[in-house]
Amino acid sequence: MSLIPSFFGDRRSNGFDPYALDLWDPLRDFPFRSSLSTYFPESSREVSAFANARIDWKETPEAHVLKADLPGLRKEEVKVEVEDDRVIQISGERNVEKEDKNDTWHRVERSNGKFLRRFRLPENAKMDQIKAAMENGVLTVTVPKVETKKPDVKAIQISG
Repeated sequence: MSLIPSFFGDRRSNGFDPYALDLWDPLRDFPFRSSLSTYFPESSREVSAFANARIDWKETPEAHVLKADLPGLRKEEVKVEVEDDRVIQISGERNVEKEDKNDTWHRVERSNGKFLRRFRLPENAKMDQIKAAMENGVLTVTVPKVETKKPDVKAIQISG
């Protein structure tokens, strides 16, 4: 087990992702947070919620599939958009629960605020056929791939 956190993803990552346009937070996996949170507590909470939306991206022979865990969000609170031709953007907002003056909070761990993730898809993505579905708090975005034509291989008879 490494004591140095991975800056490029978790165990399923195969290294640097040239297609990602995410905010890179070098302190994300460290046990302490930026000292800026002392001076700007509200903005640090928003940035934390913004940067912590976790998304898996896998490529199958037929499509690129992005899956985001968004527990507690309804599909009306999430947006999936395509911008600049090949950039897919997933965003949304989890609102703060209304507080009652008579309530005593013992712990607040669930994040709230806005999140936004962007991914640049490769040339083989069919951007006009993107489909998105949300079930049980998991958003699945499927981007079909352009079929690559296999080269015709012809066997040549060897004489002699």
